[in-house]
Amino acid sequence: MLKSICVYCGSSDKINPAYLQAARRMGQAIAGQGMRLWYGAGSTGLMGAVAEGAIQAGGEVIGVIPAIFNTPQLAHWGLTRLEVVETMHLRKQRLAEQADAFVALPGGYGTFEEFFEILTWSQIGLHRKPVGLLNVLGYFDPLLKMVEYARKEGFIYDEHRALFTHAETPDELLQMMVDYQPPQGLDRWLTQQFSI
Repeated sequence: MLKSICVYCGSSDKINPAYLQAARRMGQAIAGQGMRLWYGAGSTGLMGAVAEGAIQAGGEVIGVIPAIFNTPQLAHWGLTRLEVVETMHLRKQRLAEQADAFVALPGGYGTFEEFFEILTWSQIGLHRKPVGLLNVLGYFDPLLKMVEYARKEGFIYDEHRALFTHAETPDELLQMMVDYQPPQGLDRWLTQQFSI
C-alpha cells in the first residue's frame, strides 16, 4: 500500500501552462488517494504547482530543501512541513527514505538526474519501490525511445526496462504504481547467468 509519493519535477516558470496544470492534477490525485506528497519544497514551476494541487485537495505536503535554496524566492512556505537540510545529497536521501514510490514529471537536468538515480538504485537492488513517469504532452517520448534503444543494443536488460512505468494521466499512473510488481531476475546481471 502506497502512503507517500515522492515527486521530481522542474522549477521553471517559462513553460507551456499545460505542464503546470498537469502538475496540479498530479498533486490533487495524490491527495485524493490519501497519499502524502514528498518533494523538493520549491514554490516555482511544476514544483509549486504539484504542491498547490495537493494542498488545495486537502493533502499533506512535506518539502525537503537544501539550505542554499531556502530563500523567499524559491521555498514554498505553505507546506504541511518544510525540512531544511545541508546538501542536495541529504535532500535526495531523505526523499528516498520517506517515499513508497517515485514519480517524475517534466523537468530539466535535475529531474532527469533524480529519475535515473532512483531508477538505478532499483536496478542494483537498493529498493523495490515503484518508479513512474507522467508523460505530459509526450514530453518523455524521446527519453522512452532512448531507453528502448539502449535495451535493443544490450545496455539495459529486459527486466530492467520493467522497473518503471509511464502514463499520460495522474490517475492512470498512480493505479499502475499501486499495481506494480518488481520484475523477476533482477539479480541476473550480478551472477552473469545469461542464455545465449
